[in-house]
Amino acid sequence: MKRTALLLALTTAVLLPQAASAEDSSEIDKAKAAAFDKRVFAGPVGHKASACFVRRYDASHLAQYPKQKVSSMKLLVTAENHPKEPTSYAYKVGVQFRNKPGHFDGGSACSHMVDEDGNKEISFSCDVECGGGGLEVAMSKDDRSAIVKLEVIGVYDRRHPKRDAVTLQGGADDKVFRLDRVDNAECADLTDHRVASLQRK
Repeated sequence: MKRTALLLALTTAVLLPQAASAEDSSEIDKAKAAAFDKRVFAGPVGHKASACFVRRYDASHLAQYPKQKVSSMKLLVTAENHPKEPTSYAYKVGVQFRNKPGHFDGGSACSHMVDEDGNKEISFSCDVECGGGGLEVAMSKDDRSAIVKLEVIGVYDRRHPKRDAVTLQGGADDKVFRLDRVDNAECADLTDHRVASLQRK
């Protein structure tokens, strides 16, 4: 039942990204939110913006962290403005596992949040509706990397998109990922095929 709810939630989120709710937006200073967006997207959002972050873990790293399930991760963060509507934010993630063949994708809508643990830093909170969980996207101090804090998300086998989601949960060595900023072309494989495959269901 949980996996079915997660599948429905992620399907809805990928096809119909939702903007941050008015209540959430009213709690975040607009200037601070715009400043965070500029850090993420390396400039103002304008009509549309995207940013790509990637990390591939080598054998040495994986040997050092034997409980890490993820062998590579790429993250595409997008923003889009529509007239008279709040800016909508979303992420798509591509994952490879150390002990599971194939490429796995997932995604959801995001909104700004403020870290209340003393530093008041802004980040993106990307939740999985109905199923709970999600992830948080913050930025490194030099803005060259995204810091992904994983709770739990669902990802889909790219070869078999009609199958149930595979749960990726933040375990002992999969709680925080530092992904480096790269050219957006490296995230091209995340942009279209997932939506197209879901629409064929």
